[in-house]
Amino acid sequence: MATLDSCEVTEFGGIEVNPHYETVLKAAGLAREVASDIILAVGGGSVIDAAKFLGSAIAAENSDPWDEFAAGRYPEKIVPVGCVLTLPATGSESNAVSVISSVTRDLKIPFANEAARPVFAIMDPSTMASLDRRQLGNAVVDAFTHVVEQYLTLPGNTPVQYGYSEVLLRTLIEWGPKLLKENSPDARENVMWAANQALNGLIGMGVRQDWSTHMIGHAITALYGIDHARTLSLVMPSLLRFKIRSKQEMLARYARNVWNVQADDDRIAAEQGIAATEDFFRRMGLPVKSSDVAPTKISADDIVAHLERAGQVQLGEMADISAKEVREIMAAVT
Repeated sequence: MATLDSCEVTEFGGIEVNPHYETVLKAAGLAREVASDIILAVGGGSVIDAAKFLGSAIAAENSDPWDEFAAGRYPEKIVPVGCVLTLPATGSESNAVSVISSVTRDLKIPFANEAARPVFAIMDPSTMASLDRRQLGNAVVDAFTHVVEQYLTLPGNTPVQYGYSEVLLRTLIEWGPKLLKENSPDARENVMWAANQALNGLIGMGVRQDWSTHMIGHAITALYGIDHARTLSLVMPSLLRFKIRSKQEMLARYARNVWNVQADDDRIAAEQGIAATEDFFRRMGLPVKSSDVAPTKISADDIVAHLERAGQVQLGEMADISAKEVREIMAAVT
């Protein structure tokens, strides 16, 4: 705070782990009262997501802009956002996306506004020293799934993006367990940078992207309050097995280039790659089956209802995951 002595600072705390729209609106009201000209987000993905949404909410003419923002209609000029990252995972410090939950609507959905991309991000790995094992494990798996959602789709002429994705995945596989075990400066540095690169837009350039695991995961978090990363570890292995036929070519490449699988047969290689992924999630301390989150009972019908309310009825890089497929994917999580 000493650095900000020459500035007039108004603090707003209490941002939820999955930031609530209603809380952000309270922050917007305060920011208008004091005529804030910049927002400084100090925290992890939830705080930064809230700040990015807040920048647009302050400038909005409508005091309840959820529907406008969900439709992609944002103010032309918003209050800029800077951030100090304390928990790496989401890459929110350098992307344009906010994931916001509305309590009154019982929804959790992503919002994308390029103007909200932070104008600066301070990333100091030493801030990770105070994080517990659950937070660290969540961070690694969250970043890992961000890469997978952009990489394990349809093959294309994007060798740079694929190669970069594979390096990021191998980095997280190598340094994630070390981070849990020793939380060393080297481990913090490599995980923080990999998490940033996983979702700053570079590896997704020119590739078909999936994000179905994330949409299903958002529904689970909204319904049951399970940590975001832990919903991803629950859903992703089952979803990859369900989609193994259409994703087989990239799954086989992933297995060989990331996990060093030696199988010549693509189907066998793909299956081994999925199994290795599931095992990695377990080693990072995250759930992969519904029994791992007991006594919480997850209902596929409730998930489908949430997705339908959110307008997310055709998921995946080929828009071929609908209600029926979601139910089948979730049935395999048990």
